[in-house]
Amino acid sequence: MSETLTIDHVGQRGDGVAYADGATAFVPYTLPGETVTAAPLPGHPDRRALQAVLKPSAERIDPFCKYFGKCGGCAIQHWRPENYRAWKRQIVVDTLAHAGIACAVDDLIDAHGAGRRRITVHARRDADNALHVGFAAAGSHAIVDIEQCPILDPALAGALDVARVLADILKPTNKPLDIQITAASNGLDVDVRGTGPLPTPMIAILSGIAEQYKLTRLTRHGELVLMRTPPAITVGPAQVLLPPGSFLQATTAGEDALGALVVKHAGRSKLIADLFCGVGPFALRLAAKSRVLAFDSEAGAIGALQIAAKSPGLKPIKAEVRDLFRRPMVPQELRDVDGVVFDPPRQGALAQVTHLVKSKVALVIAVSCNVQTFARDARLLIDGGYRIDSVTPVDQFRHTPHVELVAKFVK
Repeated sequence: MSETLTIDHVGQRGDGVAYADGATAFVPYTLPGETVTAAPLPGHPDRRALQAVLKPSAERIDPFCKYFGKCGGCAIQHWRPENYRAWKRQIVVDTLAHAGIACAVDDLIDAHGAGRRRITVHARRDADNALHVGFAAAGSHAIVDIEQCPILDPALAGALDVARVLADILKPTNKPLDIQITAASNGLDVDVRGTGPLPTPMIAILSGIAEQYKLTRLTRHGELVLMRTPPAITVGPAQVLLPPGSFLQATTAGEDALGALVVKHAGRSKLIADLFCGVGPFALRLAAKSRVLAFDSEAGAIGALQIAAKSPGLKPIKAEVRDLFRRPMVPQELRDVDGVVFDPPRQGALAQVTHLVKSKVALVIAVSCNVQTFARDARLLIDGGYRIDSVTPVDQFRHTPHVELVAKFVK
């Protein structure tokens, strides 16, 4: 059954929002003011599938990717850049206002740069046993076969070809595969997950593929298959040797933008605690002027940071493995710290913030990839005596509703 709807605005997930008969309907790939026809999605009473745009918005543009609307990676390629940027900044403004947080929000920083430097390619069989290699379809677990992706950093050239070859070789395992590929400074770093144990002859074949495609390293569930050269990236003045399957900011420009904001806010702090530090994108930049205490739950990341911290010209970085969700830093441990930086996963830093507000730390720099959990944590900091000084949204996930931000709190 089809219905005609008028789109009121674009919601925080990137879908057009329409109101009909007292109910709210979410229609993807639509823009404010458009008249569209849409059909209900079974099992999703508030969602619709777009059928046709009867009256397009003057802000509508042609998508640049042939997979747009099928692949679930991008939600917005059809909106003029200036309108898209205003909408993404407004997500931050509205979420903070909803949490009762009054503060200025800076202009959105476009940090797409050269494009995404890491991807996870999925390989799955369909009901007819055909193998599909690519990205998940919009609103589905089905896989869209992808030949090329225009939002990737040129350093990932050939990554999808490598994924297809690996998926084809591993087809006899009959298992769903996730192939993580990172563009290191010196080549592609690949980690394959989902294979289960492999016989020695297949490991040998995988090693041959790594040689053929000149991968820096090929691992399986983090276990080494072949390393031609240690994959590395440059962070500030240091070279970081990446642990298998390591987390990095999505774009090099994104890491640079977030790092520059953190360093600016840190000012002349003498001792800084970098919490959820990863491989050190902030710690290694901060150590140009400050001593750093760095903590993360990933032992591989901490090991990489410990090695990189020996780079010349850096002040001491003390990096330790610590689960900050289960064992957050307490006020006594923070008594000599001038400032704290935290960059948690999407669930935020609730346990750590609860202890921060009891401390005497005068400066807190929050980095977040989830504005909702940031608003929750920010509310706790403000109620605990901190003043929010600035919020800067950063867009390294262009064409999606995801927005990152850096905020400064002082007490």
